[in-house]
Amino acid sequence: MSDSAALDSFLEKWRARWPEWSVAEIFVPAERRERAVAWFALLQEFDDALNIAGDPLPADAKLAWWGEELRGWAARRSRHPLGRRLEPIRAPWEQLAEALPALAPARMPTRDGDAAFASLSAFAEAVVAVEADVLGRAAEPGAVIAHTLAIRLMDVGATAVPYDLGASVHGDPARLRAWADHLRDRGGDLRQGARERRILSSFAFGRLLRHARAGQPAPLPSPPRLLFTAWRAVRGG
Repeated sequence: MSDSAALDSFLEKWRARWPEWSVAEIFVPAERRERAVAWFALLQEFDDALNIAGDPLPADAKLAWWGEELRGWAARRSRHPLGRRLEPIRAPWEQLAEALPALAPARMPTRDGDAAFASLSAFAEAVVAVEADVLGRAAEPGAVIAHTLAIRLMDVGATAVPYDLGASVHGDPARLRAWADHLRDRGGDLRQGARERRILSSFAFGRLLRHARAGQPAPLPSPPRLLFTAWRAVRGG
């Protein structure tokens, strides 16, 4: 497979996981679209390693590999197809590489919401530092953490909910809804981020709240509703 075909494969894999994006990308300038998708596809690699089911050793090895890869990007050497789009960007890739090991202990349940957010603070700081260069504007770290934990909740279910909610809310569906509401409330001001981040976070929290209400993954809204959600995110509504 050529480098170009391999890159297209990774970008299409992300698009398949986020079909909402095909509706919303009209709000992103054409010259920025592939860069944004490449960046979000990279972050999806880290979400997958964080939310691994079963034996964590392969995911830990994957994080270690990505750490070396990102250090290579800092030195203008890339091996992964995503590097074709991202490595030329002068960004603090080494900072992101140094933050990746924190994802392994972040898989463990935490005592409360504050501990859950603290477990991802270094990772989020590194993400926003790179995103400022990739997308031209940095989101709030708290918004990145809330987004990451929202994906985690949808991926692994009630096992991602902090222990303190188990004492006050009974039953997995109720715990899931309570934690989803908490993440939405702590998501920060999405208007601080680039429009690509605002759009994707709006879709992620929309998915999360539908999932929490249904107790399982729910169908996507209609394209017009998705378009309206994206428009509100771009406008800062």
